[in-house]
Amino acid sequence: IGNTVLHILVLQPNKMFACHMYSLILSYDRNKEGPGSLELIPNNEGLTPFKLSGVEGNTVMFQYLMQKRKQNLWSFGPLTTVLYDITEIDSWAEDQSFLELIVSTKKREARQILDLTPVKELVSLKWNMYGRPYFCFLALFYILYMVCFTMCCVYRPLKPRTDNKTSSRDNTVYVQKMLQESYVAYEDELRLVGELITVIGAIVILVLEIPDILRVGAAKYFGQTILGGPFHIIVITYACMILVTMVMRLTSTTGEVVPMSFALVLGWCNVMYFARGFQMLGPFTIMIQKMIFGDLMRFCWLMAVVILGFASAFYIIFQTENPENLGQFYNYPMSLFTTFELFLTIIDGPANYDVDLPFMYSVVYFAFAIIATLLMLNLLIAMMGDTHWRVAHEQDELWRAQVVATTVMLERKLPRCLWPRSGICGREYGLGDRWYLRIEDRVDPNKHKMMRYTEAFKALDRDNYDKGSEKLETNRDTLYKKELSALSLSRNTSRASSHRGWEILRRNT
Repeated sequence: IGNTVLHILVLQPNKMFACHMYSLILSYDRNKEGPGSLELIPNNEGLTPFKLSGVEGNTVMFQYLMQKRKQNLWSFGPLTTVLYDITEIDSWAEDQSFLELIVSTKKREARQILDLTPVKELVSLKWNMYGRPYFCFLALFYILYMVCFTMCCVYRPLKPRTDNKTSSRDNTVYVQKMLQESYVAYEDELRLVGELITVIGAIVILVLEIPDILRVGAAKYFGQTILGGPFHIIVITYACMILVTMVMRLTSTTGEVVPMSFALVLGWCNVMYFARGFQMLGPFTIMIQKMIFGDLMRFCWLMAVVILGFASAFYIIFQTENPENLGQFYNYPMSLFTTFELFLTIIDGPANYDVDLPFMYSVVYFAFAIIATLLMLNLLIAMMGDTHWRVAHEQDELWRAQVVATTVMLERKLPRCLWPRSGICGREYGLGDRWYLRIEDRVDPNKHKMMRYTEAFKALDRDNYDKGSEKLETNRDTLYKKELSALSLSRNTSRASSHRGWEILRRNT
């Protein structure tokens, strides 16, 4: 019952009342230390009160709990050394990491905890010492791997075509070799080494990704932008395309260019995932994901309807015409592709002035240009501009969350010998088996005094301040207000605010 009450207090909107009640309940706890403590008992979701405060974004409760768990090591003047307990925060020995819970939650308030002590210092320590070097090495290794795969595709086994053409539009010159002909020369053996590296890399990608999908869940794993959801879909699809290409090569099945083309596009697009390791490029990947899965997905439905309607009209108009004079609409698939190019203004409107074009072509093309180019395309640009404005206000916050997610991912994937545990064991200071992070804090004794001075010059809510002070001020203060109002009539707004601030400062002194 006591543990349930603690979890309820974390969710209370009155945070100060919840902190006092939390402390009161813990004062009656018989097992304040050890596994029987109320603070260490998880709920049905496996969350302790401390982790629940992070998931819900309750920064007041989180700071309150951290203040209870810290140990002052020594103090000398304004310099203080503090040991913060990071037992539940550190993801090194946690199955359900506190950091991973924060970045995977949908509440924006939870990401503000990443700027609080000691979470900020812990993430910075992990990222600078181990995360950034390993991530940069992984990015370089992946780029070399993609270069190897690309070269294998460029020099894939082809041979000249031997059969005759069956159509005047047939432009095929080379065809794919059979399996027995593909690995004969020395150059084929070099390509075979690259293909084996490519296939082994695809299998490793699947082996590393599938356990995380089963542990986190497909909806959260693929749906969270911060966790790299779209990039996980891309890299898994890429690995599957590699395996499909391998099967088609072993069975001598024609058409391997289809999965190979998809794999090349997806593999090189996944390089953008490694931009999250750099503060200059990381926020842009977030904007791209927001635009693709927000504005562009909705816009594509409207675009598909417009293209389908006008492509059908163009095909019907040129169905009776000679395709040699204007071949952009000679069949229905080509009409769809040409209309798509016209929609994005990639090409100009097809025309042949040596022959007479149908009258309805001019009418339909005029309507298409007004609706597609002038209306819908500019609507998409406006939507993307609005998304960019919204994401720009929180891009730094999202980038820090990306760094945390990347750090936790690397910590789980790499062996323990390559990533030692961060912090200091409490046994060195007689604090048990808990792990602590040592942080030096400089306390400025004049900080509160300077805050009073700065508050005196703030011009916000001055009217409310005057209304509340009228009931408590003496006659001298009343005379002061009349004098101040007279001064404000004769001076501009900035000088009145400055004079008002000096008078408030003089009176407070």
